[in-house]
Amino acid sequence: MKEWQSLSIGLVQMRCEKGALEENLAAIHASLRAGAARGVDFLCFPEMSISGYINPQQSPEAVLRLDGPEIARFLDMTSGIPVTAIAGFVEANPRGKPFITQIAARAGALLGVYRKRTIAEDEVEWFAPGSAGEVFRHPKVVFGISICADIDTPEIFSAYANQGARIVFEAAAPGLYGAQEMRDWRAGYHWWRDECHRKLGQYARANAITIAVATQAGRTRDEDFPGGGYLFGPDGRCLVETSDWCEGVLYAEIPIA
Repeated sequence: MKEWQSLSIGLVQMRCEKGALEENLAAIHASLRAGAARGVDFLCFPEMSISGYINPQQSPEAVLRLDGPEIARFLDMTSGIPVTAIAGFVEANPRGKPFITQIAARAGALLGVYRKRTIAEDEVEWFAPGSAGEVFRHPKVVFGISICADIDTPEIFSAYANQGARIVFEAAAPGLYGAQEMRDWRAGYHWWRDECHRKLGQYARANAITIAVATQAGRTRDEDFPGGGYLFGPDGRCLVETSDWCEGVLYAEIPIA
């Protein structure tokens, strides 16, 4: 018979101001402390949660090194707490355009790095694609990480499943189009929700994996984000989701074989 254990996760919908490194790191630290108090195993933050969704040509000071002080601070935030944290930033690339990067950390140490493979058409001027991702290992579960437009590349999810991943964390920051003063938040939220349900639900079912989503939420200096936390089970059903586009944390318990 299979042995089952419970996996506790938190999916953070947060506002990540562009280039506001101190502000974003402080918000991440507060969420980590709250998650640790609840005893969660994982806390997933959105795409570019540390740096904000910057244009690297306009905000070069917010393009961060993997071995830089800001990432060291994030790693240190995971010391002394039983939480595996997943957060993102714009990463300097010595060979060219920067990467959109998501890292996983536990107990003050870097578990691994994933660099976004699917660079959207409106991102190609600024960012370079990463290479195929390797799975990450947690004491309870093997997991993978995907980032935003990777939702359009089903092979990423099947590759993780073939490597033994039982859950994939999708960290996202899909910017909303149109003038900010005319923003239709409800339409933006439902657009991203429909994308997640239609595509990620299908990938979860096809690969018999769990997929969890954390999305940037709210208004930044020149762009808005729809929010939305979702958890799709191995049968493709949405097990739990946020009710709107507001900031917050979606907590969930899931069984893992």
